[in-house]
Amino acid sequence: MTTARPGLDPELRDLLADMPLMPQLSPEVLAQLRRLPSTPVESLLAHRQVERREVTVPVEDGTPILLSVFSAMNTNRTTAAPCVYWMHGGGMVMGDRFSQIDIPLEWLDRFGAVVVSVEYRLAPEATGTALVDDCYQGLLWVAEHSGELGIDPARIVVAGASAGGGLAAGVTLLARDLGTPAISAQMLICPMLDHRNTSASSRQFSGGPGVWTREMNEFGWRCVLGDLTDDEVSPYISPALADDLSNLPTTYVDTGSAEVFRDEDTDYAGRIWAAGGQAELHVWAGGFHGFDALYPQARISATARRTRTDWLARILLPDSAA
Repeated sequence: MTTARPGLDPELRDLLADMPLMPQLSPEVLAQLRRLPSTPVESLLAHRQVERREVTVPVEDGTPILLSVFSAMNTNRTTAAPCVYWMHGGGMVMGDRFSQIDIPLEWLDRFGAVVVSVEYRLAPEATGTALVDDCYQGLLWVAEHSGELGIDPARIVVAGASAGGGLAAGVTLLARDLGTPAISAQMLICPMLDHRNTSASSRQFSGGPGVWTREMNEFGWRCVLGDLTDDEVSPYISPALADDLSNLPTTYVDTGSAEVFRDEDTDYAGRIWAAGGQAELHVWAGGFHGFDALYPQARISATARRTRTDWLARILLPDSAA
């Protein structure tokens, strides 16, 4: 039986009509997708006055983790800059540190933020907590080298989209529980939070092609979890499992009404409120998964991106009229 689902925003529907969609992922399809050209970051930097630095951070098992550091060329700065620590999307199985990097680069433009993007290991080659641990170790390095990077350690925001949003949530839980580093806010963009894949929105976006379907989501989670049983899955991997969402930094969550992650994302925001925390939630009517990254020119996408930036302005520049 077909499950009724919310319709798409009309402009997005027309744009999506020209995009080839898949119903599911497989190891063979994943291999093909990974061979596609990566994000051309140079074209995004060409019109910006930006310094780029590549850093290698060793983690406990000796694996080198790459960080790309982008900062505004501004020799007149007298105060330390805010930092956006970025985790890319890709279902935890594809993408690289330049995926969706146009989103945080807008915050470099607006706030002079130092943007740091982490090249975490991907599943299925890496499993369990390896992905979130990579992200956490990169964040620790950034906090420990904040002076060298010109970063205000009191204004570090963790942010990510899709799988990166889930990793951002996991990193924030880990930092809270370990007591370091300090995170001022978390920006969770259509985050991948729950490996159980049992919500109403998960069932709605199943059985057909899409940008990200229930079947694709199941494939991604199987790759991450490997041989782990449900009882062995850590909330740092699947943040929706966390029993306690108290004492988290102020949080922004957004999602589309027409996407697989809608219900787990709205539930996460609600549970932060229930624990006495502060969260801002936006559900964009007619938005599919990753709509604003794929089609930033659409009116709904421009509104979603502007709304996030305005929220960050209140967090990063509380005393400014910006």
